[in-house]
Amino acid sequence: MKRFIHLLSSLVRGYPWAVLAGAVALTMVFGYFTQFQETASGNEGFAPDSKEFLAAQTIEEQFQENSTTFVQVVVSSEAGDVLTGEGVRVYVDAIDAVWASRAAEVLAAPSDVGGFLDPVVDQLEASGIDPRDATDEQVKQAYRDADPDALADFDALYSNRADLTVPSSPTGLMLVNMQYPEDDPDLTELQAIQVDMAEKVRAVAGEDVSADPFAFALLFEDEESFTQEIGRLFAAAGFIILIILASVFLLVPDRRRSVPVIAAGFAVMAITTALMVFEVVPIPAPLVAIAGVFTVWSFFHRKLRRAVADTMITIVVIFMSIAWMNGIGVLFGPGYLGIIGPFNEILQIIPILLIGLGVDYSIHLTSRYREEMAAGRDVADAAVTASRTVGVALVLATVTTAVGFLTNLFSPVTAIADFGVVATVGIGAAFVLMLTFVPALRIILDRRAEARGEHPIEDDHRPEARLLPKLMGGLSVLAQRFAVGTLALALVLGGLGVWGLTRLDTTFSFTDFVPQDAPLLDTFELLVDDFGGGFEGTDVLVEGDVATPEAHNALVLAYGAMQDTPDVRDRGGRPFADSTITVLYALAAPPEVGGNPFTYSADFAAEAADLGWAPDFSDPAQPDLFAPPDLDVAALYDLAGEYAPALMSSVVAKDGTGAYRWIDVSIATQAGEARAAELKDNLTEDFAVVNAVDGVTAVPTNENIISNGVVKALQSSQASSLGLTLVAAMALLVANFLITARRPFLGVITIVPVVLVVFWVFGAMAVTGISFNPVTAMIAAVAIGIGVPYTIHITHRYQEDRVRTDSPEEAIEHTLTHTGGALAGSALTTVAGFGILVTSTLKPFQQFGLVVGYAIGFALAAAVLVLPSMLVLWDRWHRRRGDAVMGGRDLGEAFAAPDGA
Repeated sequence: MKRFIHLLSSLVRGYPWAVLAGAVALTMVFGYFTQFQETASGNEGFAPDSKEFLAAQTIEEQFQENSTTFVQVVVSSEAGDVLTGEGVRVYVDAIDAVWASRAAEVLAAPSDVGGFLDPVVDQLEASGIDPRDATDEQVKQAYRDADPDALADFDALYSNRADLTVPSSPTGLMLVNMQYPEDDPDLTELQAIQVDMAEKVRAVAGEDVSADPFAFALLFEDEESFTQEIGRLFAAAGFIILIILASVFLLVPDRRRSVPVIAAGFAVMAITTALMVFEVVPIPAPLVAIAGVFTVWSFFHRKLRRAVADTMITIVVIFMSIAWMNGIGVLFGPGYLGIIGPFNEILQIIPILLIGLGVDYSIHLTSRYREEMAAGRDVADAAVTASRTVGVALVLATVTTAVGFLTNLFSPVTAIADFGVVATVGIGAAFVLMLTFVPALRIILDRRAEARGEHPIEDDHRPEARLLPKLMGGLSVLAQRFAVGTLALALVLGGLGVWGLTRLDTTFSFTDFVPQDAPLLDTFELLVDDFGGGFEGTDVLVEGDVATPEAHNALVLAYGAMQDTPDVRDRGGRPFADSTITVLYALAAPPEVGGNPFTYSADFAAEAADLGWAPDFSDPAQPDLFAPPDLDVAALYDLAGEYAPALMSSVVAKDGTGAYRWIDVSIATQAGEARAAELKDNLTEDFAVVNAVDGVTAVPTNENIISNGVVKALQSSQASSLGLTLVAAMALLVANFLITARRPFLGVITIVPVVLVVFWVFGAMAVTGISFNPVTAMIAAVAIGIGVPYTIHITHRYQEDRVRTDSPEEAIEHTLTHTGGALAGSALTTVAGFGILVTSTLKPFQQFGLVVGYAIGFALAAAVLVLPSMLVLWDRWHRRRGDAVMGGRDLGEAFAAPDGA
């Protein structure tokens, strides 16, 4: 580890211009690849590779071109009744708007568009009344006069708050059944069609009644808004950190005027930053905020140039790190190495994460560099010493953080695993640039000052002269006098955190990644409240040797079993489901026994009988569709495909050998998110007879079932992921301190405060009602990623200070003054960066901002309160035994910068 750091520092000292040019060149190369970044939204990337998700992918591959999807249109009234003249007018205009939109390209028949008011409209027209001119009373009378059987078929399309004895209903549903467009594998064309239809349907709203379409594709219709949201958050985070970072590098206490002036300046910054964040004053706010900054800086003009230089170098390196991360992420992604999937919503958080971690690296390096310069070293020696001392801690912190993030590779949720890879790349990039680009540029700039006879660092840039280090140094009294009490309190709070972990709810919804102020969410809530989640398409993928009498007969039994299954809609007294069974029935059932006259084929029935399939329709309610044991089912399917190719291709598909391998049972359901798990269990039970056939499986799937799978995957991996992350980090620290200090237990001491941080964070989540979801599921890795560097810096500096001081009390005060001050500055900037996420309109980002804020605050507390107490007690124990605390060799040699190169 030290050899690696020495190699980098020697290169920087000997060839600063070459190092600078190399870093810039790599940034340009990686930046070039960012334009090829692929993105994904919706369930892509979030769903684990479960059988339900794989079934959905198979259905998409095998049946999409011949399948259908539908859009739900919620007709609602602010006055609480859509069974009015205005309600009928909006309903009829909405149907016309659908046919006038691009949706007409993928509609097969007039019956593909209809809904709750169809019987009423039919009755009005039968009575000679133009539906658009009907009065409220005429509409209600038309409902009363309509065919009861027809009304019964549409009951489910009225709100569960409806009173149809009046009749009145606050909402009603219209359904638009669409074919999938040809050559549209990523569904972008379908989304464009649905967006066009939605815009035209929304435009028909009246004064009181509106028509609002809903489909999952529409949730992500405005991808630019998500991109703009990320851009706004990133810019605001960068701007706030820029201000605070400059102040951390600049501020020196002045008893006479610093407090009121600093307060006034930061008040201006806070107000104007809020104006920018909430877009009240979108353009002038940054300029006004900068004016506030210079209000403060005008009192510190002698140090302005140094603060600006250090701040801008840090910001430039952070942007370079992001370019490296995005470029390498593209190379790791689809079309190149294929290690990760497309960039998804979660990965958009990482640049903000890099701002926080990059600032942490910068503050520690810059603080140490200033300390060495203030001690009288020349520029090159100070830069090399800073790299070789702080750099060792940064290597360990980077590796440990990377290990923490890489444990996400074991997550069953693909997006979380990809987050671990990309975050590790970003952290590694930030580390390399901080130890190469920053000192190289610092040497080049400050050598010019030296050449002019100027000392680049003034005396009051020493840590002892700055505000935060003084405050942190004062906290050493807790470790010096109250170490046991501090640890006892920390452990009690950790126990409460463990209790909070057991109380966390696990949730997930794709709607979480839609801005909370999006009108479409109101439509979704209406579907949930008034229609139990609305109507949805659920598929059961039957896979294997499906063209056998056993499989066919099992499907007949499964179809019958769905008759009384909750949340499965019915059609004409039978389950509303399409499969090979329903297609064969449609072709073979004569109209006189209830068959469809438009699909019935006497020729097909005769040829099917010749093959040996002669269904019995003597009981129209329970037709006998079973196949005899010796029936050639594949030949029967081939025959049906000749008479109804479109229908058969939508329900059955062959593999590459020409054998029938997949059957898609498409079912109309209305379980929504709330009852998705129950629907899956019920359908699994209905199709148990199919699963009992050798070589055949049946898997229910839809968007909500997949979402429920994400929740279960998170629940099952929660404890294992946390344990794996902590064990991996501790093993690395133990190995490091065994090799470098011959004290492996020092690694345990360093990780214990981080364990407490994780539990404290979970406890805070439970108290504030934040759920465990795909975004907050990463908090263990993030807490360790933030907490471990904090504790490593303290432990590493304590080792160094301990060999230079006579007592642990003196060493810990020196450590907290120097490294503790840097940690406080780092925590302040990182909290500010992540805190901006709280203003996001995306719920997961809001929660992530809060949770990371908890993690940073707790990590700082653990590093400057808990760890110092543990180090002092550990040191005293070794002293009572007469041991040399550091063991082995004098670490002063290890930390000393070599002369010359």
